[in-house]
Amino acid sequence: MTSAQAAARDLRVAFAGTPAFAATALQAIAEAGWPPVLVLTQPDRPAGRGLRPQPSPVKQLALAHGWALAQPRGLRLDGRYPEDAAAAQAALQAARADVLVVAAYGLILPPWVLALPRLGCLNIHASLLPRWRGAAPIQRAIEAGDAETGITIMQMDEGLDTGPIALAAPLPIGPEDSAGMLHDRLAALGARLIVQALAQAERGPLPARPQPTEGVTYAAKIDKAEARLDFTQPAAVLARRVRAFDPVPGAWAWLEGAPLKVWRAHAAPSPQGAVEAPGTVLAAGPGGVHVATGDGVLVLTELQRAGGRRLPVDAFLRGVPLRPGLALTAPA
Repeated sequence: MTSAQAAARDLRVAFAGTPAFAATALQAIAEAGWPPVLVLTQPDRPAGRGLRPQPSPVKQLALAHGWALAQPRGLRLDGRYPEDAAAAQAALQAARADVLVVAAYGLILPPWVLALPRLGCLNIHASLLPRWRGAAPIQRAIEAGDAETGITIMQMDEGLDTGPIALAAPLPIGPEDSAGMLHDRLAALGARLIVQALAQAERGPLPARPQPTEGVTYAAKIDKAEARLDFTQPAAVLARRVRAFDPVPGAWAWLEGAPLKVWRAHAAPSPQGAVEAPGTVLAAGPGGVHVATGDGVLVLTELQRAGGRRLPVDAFLRGVPLRPGLALTAPA
């Protein structure tokens, strides 16, 4: 679309988001003819080995295009950062946005933000609401063994992902999908759907239906402690957890006193007559490291030792031979 066509769009769109998921949507919105009148994103955070402050993917995109940008530490006028909130309020008012699109922003929107745009705030949520409201819908869907997930475009209210549904589209979860793989497909779907929603809003009122009252689940934020593999659990549960925590925070187990990252694994039946304790290595070869669990065997096929790289199991075993009988659990 040419710049002249983009300027012909009637809708004034502001955007709030932070990670790559949000940047995918922002790029699509701009390319569809709605360059944002204001972009809100989280302040720069320390990252990398040097822990230097790094701009978010959304900030990088905004700077590359010269879009107006604000990075408030908070949005509550009576909160910890009232000066940031007041500056953000002034910026949003000056932008005269008709609608605020929100995608993985990371800050709760107070009532004054929700009420400011003429058409309210539209959230791009990575689940089929009301399933998996909350912070980690992609990971929790994989961990739970869901067959599908999707994108919901929601008209935001003051609740936690409780607003009416404007648009929704499903997306199947494959048996090998990691959270990273599913994230990328959902980001692309979310970008397409928000463009569709904005086009509808430009033509007239955007219809929205209340969320069902049944089937509500909450996707709690991932705690790093969850990523440690508890081999007393069934192998099928552990295999889903490995996929759910790839790439962040990465599932792990103990290997002789040091963490061993497990990036790919699948469940298999226990050998007939096997009685080894959960966490015990039963066999190790090019086909995988077979580990006893509370029910079945977890076959590890991509591993990473501390300070090393992610490696397929055959390459890993050339540098770190694992013998049957070794325990991948913390010492008592």
